[in-house]
Order: sequence, then C-alpha cells, then structure tokens
Amino acid sequence: MRFVIVGSGRVGLRTARALGESGHDVVLVEADPKTADRGREAGFEVIVGDGSVESVLEQADLESADAVGALTGDLNANFATCLIASEHGCRTVLRIDEDYREDVYRQYADAVDEVIYPERLGAIATKNALLGGSSVAIADIAQHLQLIEFTVTADAPVNGYSLSELELPAKSRLLAFGKRDGSVGVPNVDASLEVGDRLVVLADFTVLGDVRQLIVGNTTAETALGGA
Repeated sequence: MRFVIVGSGRVGLRTARALGESGHDVVLVEADPKTADRGREAGFEVIVGDGSVESVLEQADLESADAVGALTGDLNANFATCLIASEHGCRTVLRIDEDYREDVYRQYADAVDEVIYPERLGAIATKNALLGGSSVAIADIAQHLQLIEFTVTADAPVNGYSLSELELPAKSRLLAFGKRDGSVGVPNVDASLEVGDRLVVLADFTVLGDVRQLIVGNTTAETALGGA
C-alpha cells in the first residue's frame, strides 16, 4: 500500500518508519527544510512544502495513495490536508492534541476517517489508523516480522473455505482464529471462514501484502488455497 505522511517530525517520521518496515511505500511532505533532511536521511522520499496547500500535496501523487496522514503539530493545517486528500479519494487520518475541547474534536472528527492523539498512541496505532479496519497490526516482533490481525471480507478469496483448505504464503503462519462474534483462540481446522471472522497471522513483511490479499481481498489469490 502507498501512504502520504504530512509532517516528518517525531510523530510523522516514527509512523513512516513503522509503515516502511511493514513493506509499504511512504512519501513524506514537510515544510521545514531541516526537518525534511532528516526524513531523507531515514531513506524516505520527501517533498518540501506546505502539505495543506493542494498544489504541494498533489506532488505526492494522491491518485495512487491509499491514505494520507496529516501529522503536523498544526491542527488547522492538518484539517486542510485531510479535506484535500478526501477530495482525491484517500483515507484521511488527522492528528489532534489532547487539550482540544470535546466540541472542537467532534467538529473535526465528523469530516475525517480517523482522529489520532500522538500523546497517547504510538506509531503502531497510527499505522493501524492509516491501514483501516480490515488489517490491525498487533506488534512488530522483529525487524522483518509482524503480528497482524486480518478480518475476512465478502471479497476475500478464502471466504467460504475451511481453515484446513487455507494455505498461507511461505514465511507466514496462522496463530489464532476467531469467529465474528466470538473470542480469538487456537485455530480449529474444521472451522469455516466467513465474513467478519478474524485470523491472527505471524508474517514476514515481504509477504504481508499476499496474506492481506488472501484474507481481506483486493486481488484474486486462488493459488494460495488448498485444492485450487
């Protein structure tokens, strides 16, 4: 997946690293040249400019972006960024500081996909906000290993199959399974996979995309199913 992060300060850069380490494509937008240099030193493409200005944000190729994280310390600028990104069809995540009043929070929250508080949430939680609801990162286990929970969708190639028919890609392993309304526990190979069911998978970052496509959907992956 491809993400645009506006603001490459502490919050933005840590989130970019969390996404990059999971194999995602990340572009940073930063107004301050010195801060932008730190993003480049970390190995990211950085666009220098005000991310709340449409002409600057469009340089990040919004049409190919899955989500935009407005993670600067300026709430008004973040909100403007999200409005622009929303017009281009991107999922929007807005950074807000905890000291804002509840009525101000509601005003902004209704216009974006998700609001995050960096004082309370770490990079993993911010990454989850950008990924959306069908994939939830639980923990980064090692440099190239992540524990992630996937939710079966109606478009998933595995929908309707049993766990015994599921063949995950190499470098990935099913650790736990839960029905839509039940708790997650030891997988039962006879269980059928239905919309809303959850699978907790340990996977190398290089195959996370393949695992997600298999369980969540987006592309056809019959070859990863036993007997297909």
